[in-house]
Amino acid sequence: MKTLRIHYFQHVPFEGLGCIGDWVNRQGHQLGCTRFYEGGLLPQLDELDWLIVMGGPMGIYDEAIYPWLSGEKEFIRQAIAANKVVLGICLGAQLIADALDAKVGPGNNKEIGWFPVRKTADGNKSELLHNMPDQLLAFHWHGDQFDIPANGLRLAESDACPNQILQYGDRVIGLQFHFEATEQTIRAMLHHVGSELNESGPFIQQEADILNGLKNSKSGNRVMFGLLDRLSEL
Repeated sequence: MKTLRIHYFQHVPFEGLGCIGDWVNRQGHQLGCTRFYEGGLLPQLDELDWLIVMGGPMGIYDEAIYPWLSGEKEFIRQAIAANKVVLGICLGAQLIADALDAKVGPGNNKEIGWFPVRKTADGNKSELLHNMPDQLLAFHWHGDQFDIPANGLRLAESDACPNQILQYGDRVIGLQFHFEATEQTIRAMLHHVGSELNESGPFIQQEADILNGLKNSKSGNRVMFGLLDRLSEL
């Protein structure tokens, strides 16, 4: 397996790579990072093989508050056009959808906590999800959602959100939820944005329920490792 040059975009200190970092270290790949919250600079496109776009509590439309979003969006468009592997998680998936001219905006329900994600017919056909069962309890923390872009595929759904995984071509995939989440990263999210749990809604769990479900992160991590393995074979 060749050594990959992987670069990731991080939007807030408490939403890092999670288990993806473990996979990168095990495989011995090169890793770079742009931390937008620290004023980090965009890389040169020819310096990377993969782009991973992480989550964050902001929306893709918050450019007035976070001016770096404009440059980030353009870079994602260029990475997709250059046939790079592009993986987005939560906000990252929404940014991918936006880069592909799909609508992104508030969903009918906020989805925070452990809720089942089901593969669609296209999800069952996707090689990228070869080790994901038909249904899996996944960790969610989002209020916005994305539409599926033209020529894209809808690979998974949940009761709260019809579009949970998008695939575009063979090398671009966006996850609305958090297969990368570990016990540590979930506790960090609870610490920093746990006030959102005070809102009412049918798909917002209480902190105790989220903590009781931490063991479920391991099954999501296994699916993430399988996804990364498949992407590395392209």
